[in-house]
Amino acid sequence: MFETPETKRETSGMGMWIGILVAAVVVAAGVVFYMGSKGGAKNAAPTAAPTAAATAQSNADAVHDLRRVSAKMDKDPTGTVAVWSVDLRNLSRTYGYKDIAYKTTYIAADNSVLVQNTGKLTLSLDPGDEQTTTFRDVLYPSSTALYRFEVTGATASK
Repeated sequence: MFETPETKRETSGMGMWIGILVAAVVVAAGVVFYMGSKGGAKNAAPTAAPTAAATAQSNADAVHDLRRVSAKMDKDPTGTVAVWSVDLRNLSRTYGYKDIAYKTTYIAADNSVLVQNTGKLTLSLDPGDEQTTTFRDVLYPSSTALYRFEVTGATASK
């Protein structure tokens, strides 16, 4: 007599949405796997490329391709260390250069060399690129009358 009447349950379609979500995840995983295996095959194949790159880089000439636009030397605030501001331009249309080797020379009034220093600039110049960099060099010799900056080499890339 006091029984609750049965009502029809409405189907919400949640099962259908879960099925679509699972299918989408499987498709996405397949795409990621395919793209990963395609990239892995590319990286594994070129074993002769380093020798070809080395041959191409042997034609590069950093000393002639890299031009010093300006080189300014100042002293640090204590007046003891030489600080250079150098603007370099890559004249090459083919090669880029990085790890640029340099030599600085400090000369006395009687043309005797007081100090020579070598180092590398952590600078990367693409073909036709120009950049300015600042670096600290050596203890500044007090009797310096003239100073020079020159590029001595670099690592080339094509």
